[in-house]
Amino acid sequence: MNKASGGFQLTLQSLSLVVGFMAWSIIAPLMPYISQDVQVTDSQLSIILAIPVILGSVLRVPFGYLTNIIGAKWVFFCSFIILLFPIYFLSQAQSPSMLMASGFFLGIGGAVFSVGVTSIPKYFPKERVGLANGIYGMGNIGTAISSFLAPPIAGIVGWQTTVRGYLIVILLFAIFMFLLGDAKEPKIKVPLMKQYKKLLKDLRLYYLSLWYFITFGSFVAFGLFLPNFLVQNFGISEVDAGIRAGIFIALATFLRPLGGILGDKFNAVALLIFDFILMIVGAIMLGLSSHIVLFTIGCLLISMCAGIGNGLIFKLVPFYFGKEAGSANGIVSMMGGLGGFFPPLVISYVTSVTGTSHLSFILLAIVGVIALITMVHITKREKFNLSI
Repeated sequence: MNKASGGFQLTLQSLSLVVGFMAWSIIAPLMPYISQDVQVTDSQLSIILAIPVILGSVLRVPFGYLTNIIGAKWVFFCSFIILLFPIYFLSQAQSPSMLMASGFFLGIGGAVFSVGVTSIPKYFPKERVGLANGIYGMGNIGTAISSFLAPPIAGIVGWQTTVRGYLIVILLFAIFMFLLGDAKEPKIKVPLMKQYKKLLKDLRLYYLSLWYFITFGSFVAFGLFLPNFLVQNFGISEVDAGIRAGIFIALATFLRPLGGILGDKFNAVALLIFDFILMIVGAIMLGLSSHIVLFTIGCLLISMCAGIGNGLIFKLVPFYFGKEAGSANGIVSMMGGLGGFFPPLVISYVTSVTGTSHLSFILLAIVGVIALITMVHITKREKFNLSI
């Protein structure tokens, strides 16, 4: 067994990401059950669902940098050990404040995303980085696993016991990473401030951050709000809502490598333009219809575009940035995570003001149009630079 082989580390880190995302997203699918024991207002609910995203986003920047300094093995291992505490605390939650506190620190499970996208490219040639990062990104399926499995298990043994079951999985993968992680991973030690001075002058960093804010933000936000949204707005059961949310997450996750493959073979920005046009169509469908069939079609279209878009964007990050790729990965993935923080709050606010969530989906379409404008700009700029 060669711990340093690209295939082995890709498998280990992808499975570790699955587990991290399972922990990160555990509250949302269980919320219909938790709310039966803990009295939660609508405004508190939107905060509880959104709050894991804060730490899960902000920590992606230092996690990407640390991965270059000490290696993925130790960042994953320490993250899993720390995660044991908020998971146990969540299983004991008896108030909205306890749910918020545990949810905040569960964000560590989402932050580990930037570990692999920084580490994995070191093991593969440039022409295969898009595919490798796309496969790693399939670790997002951890969110779907929680959506599919947590509600039916909670219906049998209770939500508290279901949460405590996650302790076993997290501890197991901490041991796996300790024993099987690559301690000899190549280290890149470029001074942090030197990296940021160079990165922050590059317009492409801001554009990629905006695009990922929308694609990964949609992935996270829909995964967070769909279970409770479907139960409240369409009157379906908790398990059915969890399955539908899980399908959304799974579709986006499995299409992510396709985005990476397409980005390896074709112009990734041109493909993103087409991808965003379809996403805007899906958002408009959600904004104009209250029928569950059209709502489902719109959600599936957004899911497909979010997954492919995620893969395309993380093909571009190592392509645009060299030694600064670790820090760039952290910044872009942080913005993607933050993209999942705001929509549940916006949906809650818009619904309270207008009595319907339709306008919030139209806002997604508007932001998508803004992103399209930036894509056209970067395409024209790159053609101009090539002609000089």
